Amino acid sequence: MRAFHLCLLVFFAGLVPAFAQSRASRPIQRYAESLGTKGPLQGASIGLLVVDRKGDTLARLQPHTRLVPASNLKLVTTGCALHAFGPEYRLRTGIGYTGRIEEDGTLKGDLWILGGGDPTIGAKDSMALRPDALFWKWKSLARAAGIRRIDGRIVGDGRAWEGHLENPSWSYDDTGTYYGAGSEALCFYQNATDWSVRAGAAPGDTVKARQTYPDTPWMHSRNLGITGPAGSGNSLYLFTTDLAPYAELRGTFAVDRDPKTEHFANKYGALTCAYYFWKNLKDTGWEVSGTYADVDRCSYIREEGSLPVEKAGTPVMMGWSESPTLREIVRQTNVRSDNFYAESLFRAMGEAASGVAVYDSCRVAEQEVLLGLGLALDGICIEDGSGLSRQNHVSPAFLVSFLQRMAESPAFEAFVASLPHPGEGTLASLLPNLPQRERLCFKSGSMGGTLCYSGYVMGDDGKPEITFSILTNNAKGKQADVRAALARLLTLLVK
Repeated sequence: MRAFHLCLLVFFAGLVPAFAQSRASRPIQRYAESLGTKGPLQGASIGLLVVDRKGDTLARLQPHTRLVPASNLKLVTTGCALHAFGPEYRLRTGIGYTGRIEEDGTLKGDLWILGGGDPTIGAKDSMALRPDALFWKWKSLARAAGIRRIDGRIVGDGRAWEGHLENPSWSYDDTGTYYGAGSEALCFYQNATDWSVRAGAAPGDTVKARQTYPDTPWMHSRNLGITGPAGSGNSLYLFTTDLAPYAELRGTFAVDRDPKTEHFANKYGALTCAYYFWKNLKDTGWEVSGTYADVDRCSYIREEGSLPVEKAGTPVMMGWSESPTLREIVRQTNVRSDNFYAESLFRAMGEAASGVAVYDSCRVAEQEVLLGLGLALDGICIEDGSGLSRQNHVSPAFLVSFLQRMAESPAFEAFVASLPHPGEGTLASLLPNLPQRERLCFKSGSMGGTLCYSGYVMGDDGKPEITFSILTNNAKGKQADVRAALARLLTLLVK
């Protein structure tokens, strides 16, 4: 018996180096090991895990190290939202009123837009209704309730989601951009504002800047942008807050740069929505005696972004409009890597789970979905929904496990269909001519010094053949060179 046990030990001792040698001999493993020793990723933090459908590891490199995932975190946000709500779920916007409706059809009071988290109101996406079509639906609800004219205001109410618009851990300059606008329960144009900008005649001159859309007539804006010397780039940010209607354009725009449209943050999404509905009503022949207003965090009505004027009442509901399906919203979120949509889904999960949409509640809600999928949480630290925060940390092993669990979810078909292929969306310049590129379905994630790719290589049967996660942080090389290095790795996955 002792001799038998000894033989088994010798047998298994021989197998371990054989298995290790087998993996090490694979081109993808050899290439992965070379990434951090030379080229644009030399000295960078790299985590990697590649697993086939049988559970065999094809390549690994510090798979349990938690790294900043950037927009790879959107995989977790969108997957959890689809699993929790279902692909056909829709977010609703309520239309109500305060006051009374007279026999002649006059509303003696205010008409209300009550946000329920639809992030597509006024958006440019083809899936979203045009504002005039959406406003027609809202006017139809008012007509059905007997309203023909309004002796009062149009009030936009985004209070359904409590807490800050932005995550407190986001970089200050990011909060002035469209991708750091922050989400609320009632928005318009994804809480962004477009500005036409061009350099002055010489370095030191004021940048030429003009807001183009949407109009925000209550805002008091100052242009402190400076024309920079040739080659100095573009560092323009619009700094603003929802506490007061003031904004400053700061930073530089190089003298040799072409004119462009910049996209900044609008902290008054609910008020902007109310303004455009008010304007549409008047343009289409409705009598509206009052102006437009929103509601602050203390439930006081504010007219045109000014100081609070009165305590908000409780509107009588007349009906709702609905967002596009969650399937459609998630598709846009992942293909375009849309921070605003991702944060909206994150907040919606928190609201649905606890009735409170502050970021702490949203994190708990998403963690509950992950636990329900059978995942341990030691491989992930969640701060937001979009991945904009550098306090998010995820391991490749966790992302691979999550992607594998999603492949078993009833929502998998919608989830995998939301992921771009090379040559599409944020992957437009990545391997557009790769043979069998349609088999690669994955999400990119990038910010300064960070580039990540996670997703699937799909089999002919519509199931994942390979599941992978590649996270790189603290790279000193040019982003284009890092992308090229990782593109080679992706190419090896489909060979």
